[in-house]
Amino acid sequence: MNNPEILNIKSLSGDWCDKDIIILHACFQLLTDCIENEKLFTGHVEWNHDEEHKNAKKELENLYNWWIERKNADLESEINDLENEQYEKDNEMLIRLIKVRKYLWT
Repeated sequence: MNNPEILNIKSLSGDWCDKDIIILHACFQLLTDCIENEKLFTGHVEWNHDEEHKNAKKELENLYNWWIERKNADLESEINDLENEQYEKDNEMLIRLIKVRKYLWT
């Protein structure tokens, strides 16, 4: 991350967006940047060190894959962010991401 004061959230348009939705997109943009730009999985972390690291890597991969699918569906207007079922799923995934955030260092 070149300038940690600026986070370019690529999944959001320039239109108005409520903060709860921005939180979702910002957190998953950080995950995406960490994996795609900072090479999280090919860096200096020994992901096979123990079960904890193996499980964390698997969870990060699952979260990343879910986000890519969700983001693409959102861009195709297939998702209503405020639909209760989608909102709850987003919350679930945010909580899961927060639980593995200590592994987001490169």
